[in-house]
Amino acid sequence: MRRLTILLFLFILCHDTMAQVKPVQLADSLFSTYYHQRVTHFRSLPHTSGDIIFLGNSISDGGEWSELFDDKRLKNRGISGDVSAGVMHRLDEVANRKPTKVFLLIGTNDLARGVAPDSLLKNMYWISSYLKQQSPTTRLYVQSILPVNEQFGKFGGHTSKRELIKQVNAQLQAKAPEYGYTYLNLHAPFSDNTGRLKASYTNDGLHLSGDGYMLWKHLVYPHVLDLQAKPAILPAPQQLEWTNAVFPLYRARSIVVQDPKLQQEAERLKTMLAKQGIAVQLKAKAVPGEPSITLALASVKAPQQESEAYTLEVTEDKVQLQANTAHGIFNGLQTLDQLMRDGSFIPGSKIQDWPAYEWRGYMVDVGRNFQSMEMLKEQIDVMAKYKLNIFHFHLTEDIAWRLETPRYPQLTAPEHMTRNKGAYYSVAEMQELIQYCRDRHITLVPEIDMPGHSAAFTRAMGVDMQSEEGLAYLKNILSDFCDTYDVPYVHIGGDEVEITNHDFLPQVTAWLHERGKKTIGWDPGGNLDKATYRQLWMQEGPVNPDYTYIESRHLYLNHMDPLEAVNTIFSRQLGDRVASGGNVLGAILCVWNDRNVLQQEDVLRLNPVYPGILAFAERSWKGGGYPGWIANIPVNNQERVKEFQEFEGRLTDHQATHFSDLDFPYAANSNISWQLFGPYKNKGNLSASFAPEKKNFKFKKPDAEAVGGTVVLRHFWAPLIKGVLEKPEENTTWYATTRFWSETDTIGHFWIGFQDLSRSYNSDTPAEGTWDNRSSAIFLNGNLIDPPKWKRAGQKGNAEMPLYDEGYSYREPVALPVKKGWNTVLVKLPVGSFKGKDWQNPVKWMFTFVPLNIAAETPTGKVLQ
Repeated sequence: MRRLTILLFLFILCHDTMAQVKPVQLADSLFSTYYHQRVTHFRSLPHTSGDIIFLGNSISDGGEWSELFDDKRLKNRGISGDVSAGVMHRLDEVANRKPTKVFLLIGTNDLARGVAPDSLLKNMYWISSYLKQQSPTTRLYVQSILPVNEQFGKFGGHTSKRELIKQVNAQLQAKAPEYGYTYLNLHAPFSDNTGRLKASYTNDGLHLSGDGYMLWKHLVYPHVLDLQAKPAILPAPQQLEWTNAVFPLYRARSIVVQDPKLQQEAERLKTMLAKQGIAVQLKAKAVPGEPSITLALASVKAPQQESEAYTLEVTEDKVQLQANTAHGIFNGLQTLDQLMRDGSFIPGSKIQDWPAYEWRGYMVDVGRNFQSMEMLKEQIDVMAKYKLNIFHFHLTEDIAWRLETPRYPQLTAPEHMTRNKGAYYSVAEMQELIQYCRDRHITLVPEIDMPGHSAAFTRAMGVDMQSEEGLAYLKNILSDFCDTYDVPYVHIGGDEVEITNHDFLPQVTAWLHERGKKTIGWDPGGNLDKATYRQLWMQEGPVNPDYTYIESRHLYLNHMDPLEAVNTIFSRQLGDRVASGGNVLGAILCVWNDRNVLQQEDVLRLNPVYPGILAFAERSWKGGGYPGWIANIPVNNQERVKEFQEFEGRLTDHQATHFSDLDFPYAANSNISWQLFGPYKNKGNLSASFAPEKKNFKFKKPDAEAVGGTVVLRHFWAPLIKGVLEKPEENTTWYATTRFWSETDTIGHFWIGFQDLSRSYNSDTPAEGTWDNRSSAIFLNGNLIDPPKWKRAGQKGNAEMPLYDEGYSYREPVALPVKKGWNTVLVKLPVGSFKGKDWQNPVKWMFTFVPLNIAAETPTGKVLQ
């Protein structure tokens, strides 16, 4: 009774002093020896950053959290027998660690000891308030008290409180907005149809069995890892229906497969499961009563590309994947892999899916910058994971011929290369890559560029490729190529060259067609024959009904800002179609890093390769999109804004779960909104100041608005690519403003930039003490932000001079002091002539501002990140 009286007094004291939440000091005699053992142990452990703490009583105490999640950040702060006052008494140990998140589950012992629900709730609110006061950036997740089950005949004091538990949970949910925590309803999924704790999750009516902890992991998994509630499937299926079922993946012991054509796919799934720590066997029949996954060939209908279509159904006891072909099963496995993200349960679902476009490709240029086999395979693996099926391999260039040609070894001699001298792909490596792609249902399309981009050929062979002797050499090369490599297509290039021999391309294509190869060439390009597929790269679209086209217009990642890339690719209507049809096969996303790089990995670091691939995978699989090319999220169309935000949520989920160890230059930014004011006539004086820079300026109705972390006012390819401004004017200055919220005074980190230099143009680097050559400026809370100290300030553009820190996404983020509350950003955007000083320095009137580590909000209250 003495203990209960003290606790009740404490409840009242806490309720009356919420304005100043003080630490709780209680007599040690109120708590058990086990409590003190655990608390002293917790206090002796080293402090680590990024902790995610599970705090509570025996139910939390029983969870092996770091093993469940395979994540050392997860720390157990459960104590068997603990009550809310016990948590309060030791909460300073948790708060002092400044954890990223705290998952609290407490209260069942309080109710069992006769503590009134109102008193328990006051303690819970105190915990929330104290934690927020001591560690403002910590996110608190209050988990509902779990259901109980008296039918086991144990813990009667606990299991008799079923109705009180419901009352407390209802109030915890209702008060979540007021006290600033996130409420997680675990009660419902743990309950049977009578509202009791499901017997399959317990053996005493109160505590959890292993099955119970697996369900708990499944329920909190997205909150622990900052993911969406449901698995993010990318590309999105054509038809998806979620159900209430959950399949216990951790209990699966078999893959049921009968058709020998699916043996490779079954082994692939077995490997996927092994990575989740799940060992399975391949069987011809399911074991009665055992959860199983079945792969089968069947008749699957689809309006397009039936050979790649599949159906997938997840129930409580079975996962059924069916397709017309092994390729369709492979596609379904990529979706299944995403569904089983937490390794415990797969949410119930029914999926019918097929690709909109027949060709969904990705191209790398290894002629200019050599890439190792390991790096190529990494990219091919990403392609496969997101259902791309064409690997366009650009092997030859002016800089180097990268394919071993045994008849003419001089082609790959170091002295005939100007970069990565002596680096090329052997016959064995090329065959290995072809098979590596084939194993993943990807077709490798090699490109031997002819007659353009052939300076390396000329250096090695001593003749121009278009000459009679050069053509003879080339026919020998292509004959050997066809004898050596089992590929259906050969890309012949054909662009950016003066055709001096008009018989050259017709002879080359005829020669390849006679050898059973289909040919592809660039359009615009040389005099290609009718049978050769046209790969579009300039403005004109698929206009000739007699030709077959592949889209690559405005799909060059080397020209794109990372944030702009995702938005513009997601918006695209590929080939001016919503799906393959007629004379459009599909599209190929390209990376032309013309400029030299410091190291091969910089191709992935400087260009938004993986974010771009994911956006392209979504659009090329799902189809649809919108006419025209844009650089920004269309702020005036809220449906399109919401559509992009939904996609971005899935994209960043994949960034967190699949690309943590890879270059993935992207940050969520679709909830950043800007107000723009202008134009102010600067008459060519780019440093001139105008009204928005004055403290008394009233930001009222804006002259324009924008959404996103990167805002392009005018693209260097305007009007082909639209920017924010309807009628941009030379010699004007615009201003953009937004604001964000911070829970505390801190140091924030930001992406800030004013032009993400193309990796193909030989653009100059900014002069020392400037952001760019337009006198752009940015202010945070009225304070001017200094530009970076460029490593190569004022460097004249040079194709052999690698980019180093010129782009915001590959230099250190800007560190700035941020104040508690609202922070205001003002961006100054002057421009002179739109022409630029030369074609290597085009004027792309733009800016980027993205907070990377701040819980922030826009003026409209939307969460930034």
